[in-house]
Amino acid sequence: MNEEANNEQINVAVGDTVTGTAVKVEDKQVLVDFGYKTEGILPIGELSNLHIEAASDVVSEGDTLTLKVKKVEEDDVILSKKAVDAEKAWKDLQEKFESGEVFETQVKEVVNGGLVVDVGLRGFIPASLVETYYVEDFNNYKDKTLTVKVVDLVRDQNRVILSHKAVEEEKLQEKKQSLLKSLEPGQVIQGTVQRITDFGVFVDIGGVDGLVHISQLAHEHVKHPSDVVQEGDSIEVEVLSVDPDSERISLSRKNALPGPWSGIGTRISQGDVLDGTVKRLVNFGAFVEIEPGVEGLVHISQIATRHIGTPQEVLEPGQPVKVKVLDVNEKEERISLSIRELEQEQEEKEYSQYEKDDDQSGFHISDFIGDKLDKYKQ
Repeated sequence: MNEEANNEQINVAVGDTVTGTAVKVEDKQVLVDFGYKTEGILPIGELSNLHIEAASDVVSEGDTLTLKVKKVEEDDVILSKKAVDAEKAWKDLQEKFESGEVFETQVKEVVNGGLVVDVGLRGFIPASLVETYYVEDFNNYKDKTLTVKVVDLVRDQNRVILSHKAVEEEKLQEKKQSLLKSLEPGQVIQGTVQRITDFGVFVDIGGVDGLVHISQLAHEHVKHPSDVVQEGDSIEVEVLSVDPDSERISLSRKNALPGPWSGIGTRISQGDVLDGTVKRLVNFGAFVEIEPGVEGLVHISQIATRHIGTPQEVLEPGQPVKVKVLDVNEKEERISLSIRELEQEQEEKEYSQYEKDDDQSGFHISDFIGDKLDKYKQ
């Protein structure tokens, strides 16, 4: 039986699926030999569910195509590739939707409101579902391959909504859980200040935010977190506690910093005269801050040259004072200070100056009482 006889025996009807070969590719259509008495016509509009400029963008001569019969008019048979692709795609997408499968797709167009992708038919990623962060310009996404998952599928409305954001959020959640499991109290790690509040700062420590309470920002008192750190600062923090269930992480910047007493012996020595501020008064003396976080004790016996009953007779909290260092013990974090010694030194200096001035004037106390002394001599 010859080929012509074969062609005459083929009957086609709308809805049939046929397989043929592209014999001629024109700008707006493709001619397909599928064994019928005439070549089928595959219009550009039936080539893809996406917009294309020329038929050659999708089909080349010699390609084998599986097509659906859309219309039969006398000897003209109109074929569709996108109908076959859509049928297969709907089935595939339904399975992916039900299983939550993550897969790759290529961005074909950037349109108002989001991205058009090729998933065997026209899929759409709304702008709000592209990334976990705000994107101002989507033009760079053209032809980019994204990992996505189906989040909404309505065949009657040809609605295929995909999300790249959901995939990224799942990755972040997995990373977060892994990090939460790996963290232990006492660990010192690097982080980035993300947000500043009145009660502390939130620090990103690798995809997870931990809180550094204002009391844990520095060794000294902090009025507001912004006085110590700024958003974007890279800081070292120590892990205080981790609650995997609530995903709460407590951190300390203070514990990761050198203590205020660290190396105090190299900065302060016995005999130094320092400026300080009275912080606290107790029965046995006054605590004076001489460096942020470093307080020394002025014993009540070292407050004044005269006898006092309580430190409150001479000092008050917040009062600036000059103190002399009597002793430094870095290991025990103790510094002994004196105000009395400075007063004594000042008195001695003034007395020495008085005697010097007295000598220079030629006046001696013996001149004043000399006659009386002579009387005793007689």
